[in-house]
Amino acid sequence: MQDNNKHEFYLTCEKYYIFELLTMAAGMMGLYTYNLRGGVFCNAQTGNIVLMSMAFGHGEISEGFYYLIPFSAYLAGTIVSEIMPEKIRHLLFIRWDTFLIGFEILILMLIGFMPLSWPAQIVQVIINFICSMQYNTFRQAEGISMATTFLTNHVRQVGIYLAKYVSERDNEIKKKLLRHSQIILVFFLGGMIMTYASRLFYERAIWLALIPLLVCFILMLHADLFNERSKLNQKPHGH
Repeated sequence: MQDNNKHEFYLTCEKYYIFELLTMAAGMMGLYTYNLRGGVFCNAQTGNIVLMSMAFGHGEISEGFYYLIPFSAYLAGTIVSEIMPEKIRHLLFIRWDTFLIGFEILILMLIGFMPLSWPAQIVQVIINFICSMQYNTFRQAEGISMATTFLTNHVRQVGIYLAKYVSERDNEIKKKLLRHSQIILVFFLGGMIMTYASRLFYERAIWLALIPLLVCFILMLHADLFNERSKLNQKPHGH
């Protein structure tokens, strides 16, 4: 019986190395907001929901309602990333995935010019918005479900595949175990680099995240314009 998975075609935006680069950038964004912009992680919303429930529980109503701002920004990012792919593809003749990375580069470049004296909430909301779009857009790396902006599911998957590999010694399980482990590692490295850079470059430290994003953008734009031009209408797996 033929194994069709071995012959599956994956777009450049689905390649594992693209997900690694995006995850490193996300690690940098998360530690940037934590170290320099208000001591919060903006890559996901679980923490904000927890803090909002705590605030309401303590009777701090105005503070509780504040958390609706980053939550709404994250929600808006998901909505936008669902609506825009078709429009961008027909308007600019590139994939939404490529446009999004270019948009992230522009936004992070602008954030680097925002003094630390500005309200931290401005940057928090912006990064909430772009992390939401990135999370919703990049869903599978070569057929393996992945998140590029937070690690909870990757930690879970490492546990699952480690347990399975111990008992089954299957190479496909080993591959998935290593892939999820490597995602955790690159997020960690991105965060470590950003923590060190924050002490040296302050608000401009975010520009380090432009390096992995620029590599992604160049590779994906080249694919859209040349290698995969005939496949612009093909949806990535998981969409």
